[in-house]
Amino acid sequence: MKINIYYGGRGIVDDPSLYVINRMTDVLKELNVEVQRFNLFDQKNAITALPGTLKDADGIILSSTVEWYGIGGYLMEFLDACWLYGDKDKIGRMYMMPVIMSTTYGEREGVTSLETAWEILGGLPCDGVCGYIADTSLFDSNQDYIRLIEKKAENFYRTISQKIPALPASNQVVKQKVSLTKSVDLTPQESEQLSKYVSDDRYVQTQKADIQELSSLFRDKLKNDERTSTSEDYLDTFKKHYRPDNKVQGTYAITVTDRPGMKTMLLTIRDSLVTQVIASETSDIDVALSMTKDSLDEIVTGRMTFQRAFMAGNMKMKGDFKLLRGLDQIFVFG
Repeated sequence: MKINIYYGGRGIVDDPSLYVINRMTDVLKELNVEVQRFNLFDQKNAITALPGTLKDADGIILSSTVEWYGIGGYLMEFLDACWLYGDKDKIGRMYMMPVIMSTTYGEREGVTSLETAWEILGGLPCDGVCGYIADTSLFDSNQDYIRLIEKKAENFYRTISQKIPALPASNQVVKQKVSLTKSVDLTPQESEQLSKYVSDDRYVQTQKADIQELSSLFRDKLKNDERTSTSEDYLDTFKKHYRPDNKVQGTYAITVTDRPGMKTMLLTIRDSLVTQVIASETSDIDVALSMTKDSLDEIVTGRMTFQRAFMAGNMKMKGDFKLLRGLDQIFVFG
């Protein structure tokens, strides 16, 4: 059996909670229980990763000292991490004992807070230890206190070893009905780092400026692409790569679908001559072709033929299919 102790106090010498969990540790070790303690004040930069340590534990003890109000931030941060990153199935089978001592008022409220939090997480809270101890010397002068602590540790051991069931709690039912906490896909370290960035207004403003700059850059690049890739340029390319063939004659209309600024190109082949026209309207054509600029670039650079582009679905056509095959004969690219 293994029991983890998560201590959320400050670790001062006369902390009564430290006295209690040290005494309970001795009792549990005598029962052959492996006990591992995590001092949250020593691991405050890694608390979000501590829910991972629950996986090999059979039960846990949550301990803190009320010095002025409440159980302190470290323990609450650990419970927050359990809610966000903890294995709920594992927590649902895990017993928790609260140990809250106070040097002021509020130890019972602290125990209630831990029990409620653990029930909402789905876990099984056990009868804990709480009390007002202004001076740890009171333990040494009263053996009844020590016996009470030892008895609590033994009862916690029996509860875990016998897997004593607990009646359902309304906190768990309420959680099932109203809890809509979104799952977190990030690791605890990534989530913590992202939170730091989001809370830094200068970082956020810098990122917004960078995004605007990149958007402007790509917008200008797109405009430059549209200006440099004109219908006239493509017509000149077709003219340079034209290979006359008396068997192929007709009028072809080529439309670039993703460049609204580029007008339809007409290629009229008659008597081994090619007439190139940029037309706003298409009429009296034998074959109508439509494709994206990338597909047209693939063809004019020799990486794709008209027929392969059509068969692959990268180009649409209407008209005589024989004339489509003839395009690859009269225009030899590459």
